[in-house]
Amino acid sequence: MAVYAIGDVQGCYDELLRLLEQIRFDPAKDTLWFTGDLVNRGPASLQVLRRVREWGDSAITVLGNHDLHLLAVAEGCAPFHKSDTLDEILNAPDRDELLHWLRQQPLLHHDVRMHYTLVHAGLPPQWDLVLAQACAREVEQVLRGDDYAEFLRHMYGDQPDQWREDLQGWGRLRFIANCLTRLRYCNAEGRLNLRAKGEPGTQPEGDMPWFEVPGRRSADLRVVFGHWSTLGLYRSPKVISLDTGCLWGNQLTAVHLAADGAVYAVDCAGHRHPGAA
Repeated sequence: MAVYAIGDVQGCYDELLRLLEQIRFDPAKDTLWFTGDLVNRGPASLQVLRRVREWGDSAITVLGNHDLHLLAVAEGCAPFHKSDTLDEILNAPDRDELLHWLRQQPLLHHDVRMHYTLVHAGLPPQWDLVLAQACAREVEQVLRGDDYAEFLRHMYGDQPDQWREDLQGWGRLRFIANCLTRLRYCNAEGRLNLRAKGEPGTQPEGDMPWFEVPGRRSADLRVVFGHWSTLGLYRSPKVISLDTGCLWGNQLTAVHLAADGAVYAVDCAGHRHPGAA
């Protein structure tokens, strides 16, 4: 059995199929780990969502910021953005089943046997695995509950921007969701900078990639994440970054989560242009 981690698909269905052909994916014996953002901005989000759902236990996905945005738009909790390509999902006959399935997906997945942790974006330096899992469950339970739309109404915003144990209410849930689905940079004290999106070296002075913060409590984990197309494919002994900008005309990438860590990639057509709204 092989386990492959795949970066942000964002509705690029044809590219996903070509990548799976390259790795010879067999859902009867292999497993796919998706870094989140299955949908939006690409041309075929509905097909991606349907296919990943059909694979059942052979596909594990964590929620990304675009997946949460889809849920918010569907509930009338957020406006359409000019760049959104969500209409096909929202008008589909199986819309409700797909959105319900999406709400059941985790924000963090940890495999004890493989010693890998999967998130969409990052972890603040104050969180170890136990705290990260507990925080993820807080938001997951709300999303899976009857009052999930209330969270989606309060989800947007950049504050609070630093972890405290005594955070409460919507601010606490917003901070957790922001870390797991939006984080790229923070400072040494863990203050988030959610506006900086460029490659390392372009961030404001004092900020650093979340995985480079000295003394971060998750440093013993091997974390697989996406979300950061300007970082691209990045591998160190403790992190694997997999958003290689398929949407922007670069590549869709998979890594075999095994000792050899083989990398597979397909070139992408580019359905959006950098700087487009």
